[in-house]
Amino acid sequence: MEERKLTCIVCPMGCQLNVTLNGDTISRVTGNGCKRGSAYAREECTAPKRVLTTTVPVAGGAFPLVSVKTERTVPKEKIRQCMEEIHRIHAFAPVRIGDVLLDNVCGTNVHVVATRNVPAASMKAESPKVRNEDSRHGPAAM
Repeated sequence: MEERKLTCIVCPMGCQLNVTLNGDTISRVTGNGCKRGSAYAREECTAPKRVLTTTVPVAGGAFPLVSVKTERTVPKEKIRQCMEEIHRIHAFAPVRIGDVLLDNVCGTNVHVVATRNVPAASMKAESPKVRNEDSRHGPAAM
């Protein structure tokens, strides 16, 4: 028999969970304040999963990177492989929240989506050092 101690992350309570395992079978979960804590402990001990968050470069955007995440959890053992696949892509501006930037990451049937809007970079960049002060009044009189 093996005992594992976990801190539940399902809600802000942060219950201290005690999990009793007999091989690969969970025989008991204690310390949980609700059913969700028990479900979390069972999943975490048998098939842990995580939501991945990272950034992806954006070509032609007002910002050089866009934050992204997986739509759902992916198996913990695939995190490194998923991150490697995500870091091989780049996006093109404009990017909108919820845009799918990568389908089916590592065969998990989970999409990688943008979590920030990145507008296209402005084509007219005006520099205060170069601006002609008279240009604000229209063309100079001749």
